[in-house]
Amino acid sequence: MKWTKYFIPTLKEIPSEAEAVSHRLMIRAGLIRKLVSGAYTYLPLGLRALKKVENIIREEMDKKGALELFLPSLQPVELWHESGRYKALGEDLIKFKDRHNRVMVFGPTHEEVITALVRDHIRSYRQLPITLYQIQTKFRDEVRPRFGVIRSREFIMKDAYSFDRDNTGLDESYKKMYEVYEAIFKRCGLKVLAVEADTGIMGGDVSHEFMMLAESGEDLLAHCESCGYAASLDIASVKCQVSSVKVKEKSFKEVDTPGVSTIEKVGALLKVKPEQMVKTLIYVADGMPVAVLIRGDHEASEAKIKKYLKAGTIEMATEDIIKKATECPLGFSGPVGLKDMRIIADNAINGMANFVAGANKKDKHFINVNIDRDFKVKEWTDLRMITDKDKCPKCNKGIKIEHAIEMGHVFKLGLKYSKAMKAEFLDEDGKLEPCVMGCYGIGVNRIIAAAIELSNDKKGIIWPLSIAPFQVIIVPINYEKEDVQTVADEVYNSLQSKGIEVLLDDRNESAGVKFNDAELIGIPFAIVIGQRGLKKGVVEIKERATGKVIEVKRHDLSDEIFTFLKA
Repeated sequence: MKWTKYFIPTLKEIPSEAEAVSHRLMIRAGLIRKLVSGAYTYLPLGLRALKKVENIIREEMDKKGALELFLPSLQPVELWHESGRYKALGEDLIKFKDRHNRVMVFGPTHEEVITALVRDHIRSYRQLPITLYQIQTKFRDEVRPRFGVIRSREFIMKDAYSFDRDNTGLDESYKKMYEVYEAIFKRCGLKVLAVEADTGIMGGDVSHEFMMLAESGEDLLAHCESCGYAASLDIASVKCQVSSVKVKEKSFKEVDTPGVSTIEKVGALLKVKPEQMVKTLIYVADGMPVAVLIRGDHEASEAKIKKYLKAGTIEMATEDIIKKATECPLGFSGPVGLKDMRIIADNAINGMANFVAGANKKDKHFINVNIDRDFKVKEWTDLRMITDKDKCPKCNKGIKIEHAIEMGHVFKLGLKYSKAMKAEFLDEDGKLEPCVMGCYGIGVNRIIAAAIELSNDKKGIIWPLSIAPFQVIIVPINYEKEDVQTVADEVYNSLQSKGIEVLLDDRNESAGVKFNDAELIGIPFAIVIGQRGLKKGVVEIKERATGKVIEVKRHDLSDEIFTFLKA
């Protein structure tokens, strides 16, 4: 491909709206352009990289026997009511009424659609197992699209769905897809961690996220460098460490805290640290209020709370519900005297003494509160987010909290959708059984952004060879000179004939402009052709990743390039 016949609108300026490195470079290098917030056009250079990623995904999925199909983006809302997920997705769900007044959904994911398809066509255990996948555009009305294609409202995913007859089959399908994901990310040049994760609105019992550490990542994970333990922050286990030190109990008192309700402000007023306070959080789990006790300097994990309660839905109680349940306004809830409400407590407050808590009265708190003397706790468990002050739950060494980008997510869905939507098969005895399902998603366009986040410098992108838009760029200096043009065209035609993906910068631009653009778009290898080198019968090969430059004889160029490409 010749630059003058292609469409690569590079920019010198840094886009003001771009926050992440990948977002800035994808715009500057002419890979994408924003249409509206959260929706991007892929320009030819960006699309070539995207197709490379898709091809890698297809090759690895097909190796494991998965079958590709293509499901519609438009989905009838009845399927979402049938699965019970309509309310769970909330305002993220993009929907409209068609001309027949029927409510339709732009698919944010396809569990409902694939389950409906399978229930209509899978009849017997002999048709199982089966894994179906697609590469499809998804739609979610993100509150705040950020970081370019990393978090957008319209995005491309590979999603796969396995259907098995039992949990043993699901374990095998899950293992296959786990291995596929490791192979895909390795081929795309990404270093990822497989971490234990919350199943969220997808449902099921087990899930893992494939995360790439990156400062621009919106997700947080807990990671132990000693033993390799990794988990998303909301489900990472916290080791129970109950203090054995006996402290003399002080006199329980009610104190005035007028207009002061937050941990920080109450602590400042009463001159106590957050770790000497207990906050009482009121949640509604499957319609019932429950009080969750968390130490003042810790954050509750809704994923852990939901799992412990075995709740289908969980959300923070509204102010009206809190007033009704505690007989006091928001901000003053406490465990002492709390009536007719289930109380569950995080392990970290077990052993605390003489702490501060809400008094269930407006503008009032209690000091010197003690468990057993002043209130009872029957249920203790791990309900909080892990912190960098905690120890690794596996090896008891230090834990790191790091930002990461979610690249893929795999779930053991179990019977969540097949039971609700009656996706059943006949077993050997003629008995109807629900299919056991798994779900496996990869953010296809995120892979491009993640590769750029991982590999770049102040000059631009450094593509891994496997997903680079082109393998080689030819940079002729003074292309208008006949001898330079002749050699550049010969090299270009020769490499093309050998199946090498090559871009020829045939523009009438200065060497500086060409070098800057070549480094910005990040093609792995550049062949520099100039009159000075031609007089010696040589051209230069420059490796983008290392900056290494070697001179090769013009007639040995093809062999040398193949050596680089196979390295």
